[in-house]
Amino acid sequence: MDFSKYNFTVTDRFVRYAKIDTQSDPTSSKCPSTEKQKNLAKVLVEELKAIGIKDAEMDQHGYIYATLPGNTTKKVPTICFCSHMDTSPDCSGTNVNPVIHKNFQGKDIVLPNDNSQVIKFSEHPALKEQIGNDIVTADGTTLLGADNKAGLAEIMDAIHYLINHPEVKHGDIRILFTPDEEIGRGADKVDVKKLNAKFGYTMDGETIGHVENETFSADAVSLVIKGFPTHPGFAKNKMQHAVKIAAEIVNRIPTNKTPETTEKKEPFMHPTAINGGLEQVEIKFIIRAFDTPTLLQLEEELRQIATTVLSKYNKCSYEFHVTEQYRNMKDVLDTCPEVVNYALEAIKRTGVTPVLSSIRGGTDGSRLSFMGLPCPNIYAGEHAFHSKQEWVSVQDMQKATETIVHLVSIWEENSK
Repeated sequence: MDFSKYNFTVTDRFVRYAKIDTQSDPTSSKCPSTEKQKNLAKVLVEELKAIGIKDAEMDQHGYIYATLPGNTTKKVPTICFCSHMDTSPDCSGTNVNPVIHKNFQGKDIVLPNDNSQVIKFSEHPALKEQIGNDIVTADGTTLLGADNKAGLAEIMDAIHYLINHPEVKHGDIRILFTPDEEIGRGADKVDVKKLNAKFGYTMDGETIGHVENETFSADAVSLVIKGFPTHPGFAKNKMQHAVKIAAEIVNRIPTNKTPETTEKKEPFMHPTAINGGLEQVEIKFIIRAFDTPTLLQLEEELRQIATTVLSKYNKCSYEFHVTEQYRNMKDVLDTCPEVVNYALEAIKRTGVTPVLSSIRGGTDGSRLSFMGLPCPNIYAGEHAFHSKQEWVSVQDMQKATETIVHLVSIWEENSK
C-alpha cells in the first residue's frame, strides 16, 4: 500500500471532533452520563453515512455501530475497531481550541491563551521523536481531547481510505464508538450480539508503535465511616469525628502503594474522593494490580487498615463495598495470540518498530475481552492526556491510520 499520495483526513477530523465538548460525568447514573456526548455521536454517524457506510446508527445510549462490508471471497473473521467519544472529567473540555504547531524543532511549546502552561521538551521524552513533525495542542485553557478523539479520527480516516481503495482486500469491519470510557463505563451497554465481531482493537494507546495486550485488573471501593456527632461546645471525650477518622485511614495507606510512588507493574490503592462531614464520610478508592490475587490482597489490606483505625472509636462503624470494574485482558488474549501478532505486524509494515507493552490503566478492550471480544489496544498517539498540556502528533495519527489499513489486510491474507 502506498500512502505517499494519500490526502489524509485524520487531522481535519480530529480538530473538528476536539471542538465538541464530550466530557463524561462520574456522578451521573445516566447512559451516556452526559447528553452532550451525543452531539459528537450525531456528527460521526453523519460522516460515516457521507463516506458510504449505510448502516451507521446511534442507539439510545449514545453508542455507534456501523459496518464496512468485506470485499473478498475469503472467509475472514469480522474485526471491530473501537474508540471512545468522551473526554476526561479531570480537566475542562469546554471550548477546546486546537492549535497546530508546524515543523516542531525541539523547543518548549508555550500554549497561547495561558502562558503558564508550557509543554517542556525536557519533561516530555516522547517529543524527542517529533522533530520536524506537526504537534497539535489545546490553547492552554482546556484539555485537548486526543484521548481519544485521535482514535475516532484514525478509524474514520482508515475507513475512508478503504472505501476509496477497493484494491485493499478485507473482511467485514465493524465500527464501535462508545461513551463514558473515561469513567469506567464504556462497555456497560455494548450489545456484543449486535456487534457480531470475532476480534476487536481499541485505538486508545499512547506512544507510536505500541500495542498493549495487558492492563490492570481493577476494582472500586467505597468506604463509608459513621462517626458520633455532638455539639462542639460539649464534645470532650464524646465526639468521634468521621472526617478525622477518614483522614487517619488515608494517612495509613503505605507510601509505597500509591500512584505517586509506583510504576510499571507495581500495584496501588488510590483515594479518589472524600465526601461528608462530622457524622458520616465516604471515601472512594480505586484499587489496581496486574493480577487478581494481588488486587484482592490490596483490598484486604485496606479493609484491615479501616478495621484497625475504627477499633479505637467505640461509637463508630464502617461499611466496605467493592465493585468490580475490569480484569487484565491478557488472560483472554493469550488464548488467541494471532490478534496481537497481526497488530504488531501491521505496525511494522508502516515502517515503525512495534513495541508490545502493558498499560497502567484500562480501556474498553479490557472489558470487551471478557465479554467475548478479544481486544488488544493499539496506539492512537496522544500524550499528557487528562491535562491542559495534552498533545498529539499529526504524523503519529497518520501512522495509526495506516496501521488500521494494514491490519485488516493482514487478516485477509491469513484467511482462506
